[in-house]
Amino acid sequence: MTSSSASVPRQRQRRSRRPGREPPALSALGDFQSLPLEIFQMVLNYLSVKDISMLSMVSKTISGRLIHYISTSSGSRRLLLQDFHQELPARREGASILEHYRALGLLLKRCTLLLPTRDRLKYVHKVLSGVSCFKLNGCASPLHCLGLQCYGVFLQILTAGWDELECHRVFNFLWDLSNLARKVQTVVSSKPGSARRLELRIRLFCRGVLLSPGSRRSDSAFWLTRILKPWPMVNQARLLYIIFGPVSSRDGHVVWQKMIEGPTDETSLKGLADAIKLLYGTEAREWTADDVISLVDELSVVPQEWLMENNARLLLLSGNSICFTFMASKAVNGRAVELARLMVFMVLVCEKDLYCMDWAVRMMQKVCNVFSTPWERNNFLQSLENSFARMLMDTLQAVLAGERDEEDSSFLNLFHLMNAQANFHKEILYLAMGSSSSTS
Repeated sequence: MTSSSASVPRQRQRRSRRPGREPPALSALGDFQSLPLEIFQMVLNYLSVKDISMLSMVSKTISGRLIHYISTSSGSRRLLLQDFHQELPARREGASILEHYRALGLLLKRCTLLLPTRDRLKYVHKVLSGVSCFKLNGCASPLHCLGLQCYGVFLQILTAGWDELECHRVFNFLWDLSNLARKVQTVVSSKPGSARRLELRIRLFCRGVLLSPGSRRSDSAFWLTRILKPWPMVNQARLLYIIFGPVSSRDGHVVWQKMIEGPTDETSLKGLADAIKLLYGTEAREWTADDVISLVDELSVVPQEWLMENNARLLLLSGNSICFTFMASKAVNGRAVELARLMVFMVLVCEKDLYCMDWAVRMMQKVCNVFSTPWERNNFLQSLENSFARMLMDTLQAVLAGERDEEDSSFLNLFHLMNAQANFHKEILYLAMGSSSSTS
């Protein structure tokens, strides 16, 4: 039988391998495989937290070893720095420990990447449970402690990129762990100032941990919504004042009478105004414009009715949109006299705080356009002039009666009010003359 012309190439015979010469399998630990665990942990002591964080991404096995290291007493001493009570001028040291906990947050984020959210939170709590300054009532000197701020930046990095459902679980975990529901119920249902220490603790915890400085607006809106939404509107307003209202420079306690006793400055209102702007913005999806306006309305009687000047200053600081929406709601609901009085105080605040008076005139124009009939608009304008006249007469009467204090505030109020009225009407005349000349 003849062979085919196309010969089949012969296969090369494989050399038989001896059982003892199999190449060693690559270990997930690499060169660390030959190191005893104790030596491996000693090596970690020479690495920065950022370097350890990078090492955790090499393999699951190394990540497991790092998780074990963090849980040991030597790892805890190395990583859980507790030098929180530094003097205020030591900014570099304060920034250093904040950066340390920011890096630690990234380390634990990477080490626990494959764990479910519930298990991640349990592990993180186990690691941090020994740090007393991370607890609501854990520090004896909370005003001079960076503990809650460090906890806040740690959580900020740990939860960055987590979806909303996971962040809900984080909030519920912290809320239950600190028993915040019962503590908040105590302060919002009792007489303002009767639980001053607890008010201060809640304020510091919410601002330092949940509303950590430097957070994205969307994150701050989420956490603030979680804090406020479980409560009725009246309690929301009380809680907002506790967290963002003015405090004493001496002991840090909330000053409840600040808005009632006399005109206050922008510094005392800025925190509240920023919080209102945050809830009104697009980031706070669970809040409608009506919700925010109702909250502002409720806030203006915490703990009692505010001076109208403080109301006006808060609205000005809250921005044009909130200011107009608040005033337009009064116009729509037929509260022209109240609206006119508020407008007068806005003019007064513009004069005192050196805002451009043409802003007040433009705001008045926008509000006038809300009224559905000429009669309603004219009634508002008449009420506005009546409010000016009444306030001038009351202030002048106080001056003539000799009601003077150390700062001679009655005469100063009269001075500001007369200048405010003159500048307001001057801007109206400019506007009227400008429009008449353009039409002629």
